[in-house]
Amino acid sequence: MDKILEGLVSSSHPLPLKRVIVRKVVESAEHWLDEAQCEAMFDLTTRLILEGQDLFQRQVGHQVLEAYARYHRPEFESFFNKTFVLGLLQQGYHSLDRKDVAILDYIHNGLKLIMSCPSVLDLFSLLQVEVLRMVCERPEPQLCARLSDLLADFVQCIPKGKLSITFCQQLVRTIGHFQCVSTQEKELREYVSQVTKVSNLLQNIWKAEPSTLLPSLQEVFASISSTEIDASFEPSVALASLVQHIPLQMITVLIRSLTTDPNVKDASMTQALCRMIDWLSWPLAQHVDTWVIALLKGLAAVQKFTILIDVTLLKIELVFNRLWFPLVRPGALTVLSHMLLSFQHSPEAFHLIVPHVVNLVHSFKSDGLPSSTTFLVQLTELIHCMMYHYSGFPDLYEPILEAIKDFPKPSEEKIKLILSQSAWTSQSNSLASCLSRLSGKSETGKTGLINLGNTCYMNSVIQALFMATDFRRQVLSLNLNGCNSLMKKLQHLFAFLAHTQREAYAPRIFFEASRPPWFTPRSQQDCSEYLRFLLDRLHEEEKILKVQSSHKLSESLGCSETSLQEVANKAAVLTETPCTSDGEKTLIEKMFGGKLRTHIRCLNCRSTSQKVEAFTDLSLAFCPSSSMENLSFQDPASSPSTQDGSLMQASVPGLSKEPGVCNPSTAAFACYSAVNERMADSSDEFRCTEDTSVPNDSSKMLVNKDVPQKPGGETTSSVTDLLNYFLAPEILTGDNQYYCENCASLQNAEKTMQITEEPEYLILTLLRFSYDQKYHVRRKILDNVSLPLVLELPVKRTTSFSSLSESWSLDVDFTDISENLAKKLKPSGTEEACPPKLVPYLLSSVVVHSGVSSESGHYYSYARNITGTESSYQMCHQPETLALASSQSHLLGRDSPSAVTEQDLENKEMSKEWFLFNDSRVTFTSFQSVQKITSRFPKDTAYVLLYKKQNSTNGLSGNNSTTGLWVNGDPPLQKELMDAITKDNKLYLQEQELNARARALQAASASCSFRPNGFDDNDPPGSCGPTGGGGGGGFNTVGRLVF
Repeated sequence: MDKILEGLVSSSHPLPLKRVIVRKVVESAEHWLDEAQCEAMFDLTTRLILEGQDLFQRQVGHQVLEAYARYHRPEFESFFNKTFVLGLLQQGYHSLDRKDVAILDYIHNGLKLIMSCPSVLDLFSLLQVEVLRMVCERPEPQLCARLSDLLADFVQCIPKGKLSITFCQQLVRTIGHFQCVSTQEKELREYVSQVTKVSNLLQNIWKAEPSTLLPSLQEVFASISSTEIDASFEPSVALASLVQHIPLQMITVLIRSLTTDPNVKDASMTQALCRMIDWLSWPLAQHVDTWVIALLKGLAAVQKFTILIDVTLLKIELVFNRLWFPLVRPGALTVLSHMLLSFQHSPEAFHLIVPHVVNLVHSFKSDGLPSSTTFLVQLTELIHCMMYHYSGFPDLYEPILEAIKDFPKPSEEKIKLILSQSAWTSQSNSLASCLSRLSGKSETGKTGLINLGNTCYMNSVIQALFMATDFRRQVLSLNLNGCNSLMKKLQHLFAFLAHTQREAYAPRIFFEASRPPWFTPRSQQDCSEYLRFLLDRLHEEEKILKVQSSHKLSESLGCSETSLQEVANKAAVLTETPCTSDGEKTLIEKMFGGKLRTHIRCLNCRSTSQKVEAFTDLSLAFCPSSSMENLSFQDPASSPSTQDGSLMQASVPGLSKEPGVCNPSTAAFACYSAVNERMADSSDEFRCTEDTSVPNDSSKMLVNKDVPQKPGGETTSSVTDLLNYFLAPEILTGDNQYYCENCASLQNAEKTMQITEEPEYLILTLLRFSYDQKYHVRRKILDNVSLPLVLELPVKRTTSFSSLSESWSLDVDFTDISENLAKKLKPSGTEEACPPKLVPYLLSSVVVHSGVSSESGHYYSYARNITGTESSYQMCHQPETLALASSQSHLLGRDSPSAVTEQDLENKEMSKEWFLFNDSRVTFTSFQSVQKITSRFPKDTAYVLLYKKQNSTNGLSGNNSTTGLWVNGDPPLQKELMDAITKDNKLYLQEQELNARARALQAASASCSFRPNGFDDNDPPGSCGPTGGGGGGGFNTVGRLVF
């Protein structure tokens, strides 16, 4: 049969005929053959595979060999023995050299054919020795790649024990000898693919045997730090392919060991660093920039400035030239930024690249790609920093300024901050910041939020909303599949906060989606303004989605087609008119929406006007000291002195003929333009009615004088005081007179406000930021405010206000714009016939602002879990301590009577821990810490408060255990969310495993020349707060500005 096959493949018969006959030969393999015939067939097929003159002969050899080896396994096992394989590896095959890749391919295929035979173990032992010998001979990339393929399929052939360390070291040296002389794209791609296979082999060995990693890295450093003069050898850039497989957790250990090892000479370190920078040109290498900058920072930390200067001047132009290549541009820009910004003692390095900047900018401006624009914005910021630092060279800089004039210029403060953070002298303790330290979730079980660059205003608000238990559960239970709304992104964020195993989560996607357009990225913003914008967006989106869904339903029922414009118009109508039915309300309305009735009565003709508006938060101004003494009011009708204005002690802002005009000298800065616009139109929205419609049971308010005293005799306001002040009646007089349509003139008037519908969650914002007209600056009111754990909200429920004008507003702010000068109406002592119902609330969360300005500082939050079904208020509420004195008709409990209750609540609710959310950090705390924060840290003041209504049956919780298992009361996640979290948690566990291996290597390497001193256990520097976490401040801080 072998003679027939040999004659056939060398004949001149047509190829189809040959294939038919070959198929017959393959089929004949099932028949019995003696040992000699089998050996002759194996020898022939081996010769065809290794020495075949064309592809057809080699294919025939493979087909026939596989068929006969399968049906004649003992004979093939006898043929493919140790002697035969050793001969192939050491002597080659006839005219074929032993280093030919065909021999390795043949052995690879032969191992597959005898894998189930006992003799394969002998071959594995043989190959363990032979592959080490082959690697020591420095094979070419192609042969080394084929060897890697063989070892990837048959890991039993990899040397074991001490030989595995030697094998890895020799393989590193072999990679260091790789070269590609071709400039053709096809050959270059093939070369990169071959190198990748070899580096992946090393990675697999490192994973299987961690003890091989450190010796391999020592060999890498030995190769790139060699200073021997050898013109014929330069370590290959292919060594960069290994960097991506080195665990990032080892950066601190290895860099510190390298920079402090006395055996590493400066010349060797300089050479190694230069060659690592050359690695930036390797197209598929990851983390090269991370390691380069870590080494630069490590050298700066030990003050080896000579090396830094030499390397910067030698390599700065090469790094700049790498910016032309898209694959390596991000890493090159990161390294370039660090090298230039840290080189602050001389303009020499910057001036080396100045001649090349204009051409680069023009080239990227012309291609118009979004990635190019983003890159140019980053490069422009870097160039501005350098020109600012090295001013005085207009002849060099004018062409650059002209080229980058269309791109934003950073502020002087930002430039100074960048430069101060990047100097070599500022990096003595920054080595650990090269990599955010990996650690598990804190003992609190809560997840922090990483600060993305002055995003603490968002982080503190998100954590407060997340800890609003009922709201969180409703968000997580929504079915938002196929929707890309902001609510979907909030659901994704809440799901990760609830279920990730990470210590902190980076909310990048949600931040980009929820950031108000007027908020400058990476600058401090007002958390209250962000919260209003966020709730507004969520509300508007849900309204539009409801209209669209109803439109689709109507179309499916055969209704007439409605245009997109009609859908938008319907959504606008729904937005302007709040729904009265709970089923039609949005989630934001259900959770945070309340209603406020404003009532204005002309003191001349006694006609009244009133309207009801929706709100999601109340902005509380600070009480003037005079009004704190005895704040109350009476029915003006029963007071003989109202007509002549004897009750009017000062000019009070309010509604007049031009109601939008505020006293500029006292205007509170916290009143935003949206509020002013609403105030400007409010007079027209009020309806005047006859005096008969005026309720005779005007609310009366009295604030207890027994308020806490400061050491200097000053009083400490409480949230109760501010809420009293907000709801107290006000006389509109002077410049703020009210235009009465009935009188057709400006008249003195009384304005009162009542809450007619309470929200599930009451959001209170303390107006702390005001405008100083004298110095034209924004100032912060640092007054301490007592925070009651229990708050009673007076709610005056009303019948249907069908005739009243209603509108939805997320920022209904009817506080006095000039809160420090406003005077409230005094009481008459008349009893109220029907006092408002007192609705109890428990404090859920507090957002604290630390700083003296709205444009700077830091936000963090205190919060705890409270649900609407808790009975803690009922358990601890003592009627005698919170009873309202009937003779005074209290609308709100004061601090003094409720102090005992708050203490009781705190003592009885020790199991309900408070948490402190400070960006990445989450720690346990107590309500006493919340109360004492301002007394301990005068610049840290409560700013936004969330209160949860108690004793309410949560009608929103329609979902229960029947829809699935609720973990800790939270609804089960949808499959899409759960899959994403599961995938991320698996990745986190892999990272933890790598970290454990790195620690093992650290302990094992104590006797090595690197001599690691252990991981840096110091926490990474905070983002923008005194105790903030979140990483940052590391090598990539050019655009990461925090205070």
